[in-house]
Amino acid sequence: MATLRTNLATVSTLTALMAASAAVHAQVNVTPRELELIGVDEHLGARVPFESTFVDHEGHPVRLGQYFSGRRPVVLNLVYHRCTMLCSMVLNAVIRSLKQTQWTVGEQYDVVTISIDPRDTAQIAASKRARVLQAYGRPAAARGWHFLVGPEAESRRVADAVGFHYRFDRASNQYAHAAVTMLLTPDGRVARYLYGIDYAPTDVRVGLLEASEGRQVSTVERLIMFCYHYDPQGHRYALVAQNVMKLGGVATMLGLGSFMSVMWLRERRKKRDGALPIDAQRPVETH
Repeated sequence: MATLRTNLATVSTLTALMAASAAVHAQVNVTPRELELIGVDEHLGARVPFESTFVDHEGHPVRLGQYFSGRRPVVLNLVYHRCTMLCSMVLNAVIRSLKQTQWTVGEQYDVVTISIDPRDTAQIAASKRARVLQAYGRPAAARGWHFLVGPEAESRRVADAVGFHYRFDRASNQYAHAAVTMLLTPDGRVARYLYGIDYAPTDVRVGLLEASEGRQVSTVERLIMFCYHYDPQGHRYALVAQNVMKLGGVATMLGLGSFMSVMWLRERRKKRDGALPIDAQRPVETH
């Protein structure tokens, strides 16, 4: 009887421990409500609001639409300049990846960096822009990398259009937001999202090629677009083996065709030279 009571007590204790463990595990896996409001909903094909008004780094009032000429794609960053950690890491990742691409800001594409913090001023934006341009190191970027600040309502409109969700945390006096960069088409539609704080140069290059929609794309760059495909699960561009094999087959056929054409022309030239009259083949004697 005593043994039965001991076993029952042990079972009850184990059951209570398992229940407590399950409760703790459930609490750990529960996402805080505040974080549920942060993240990205991909709005591919959505257009940013051209009528949104901001102030540029020189203090001039501007419209977002004036940075979309219809000729070049645009890289869009939503950050804030008082950020002590994530925003700087995102901008540094953008600078690193853009430096490793052949295209240049201000020539083949533009960059628009919008602050989501209404406390940021044109002076703060100008200071940040100067540091970014110095780190990027290409003079043409001075006419193509734009830093904008403005009311929260305006930056919120842009963020909502591209599915960028963020919130202000009063306790830390900071904004909680995702680490993401958007690539937009020349007419202001979302073409691709790049996530994290380390962008592969291939992702940036192929993403810009996609965003350009065939504008300013060379033959070699078209082949790159053919060989790479965007992986939505991994949020990266992956080399498509089937396309590479197709491209290799086409290149092989072209090579064989060129070789056979050269050999055929050589054989034809030999036959033509052998058919000439003997007198025509003899050198002309001069007296």
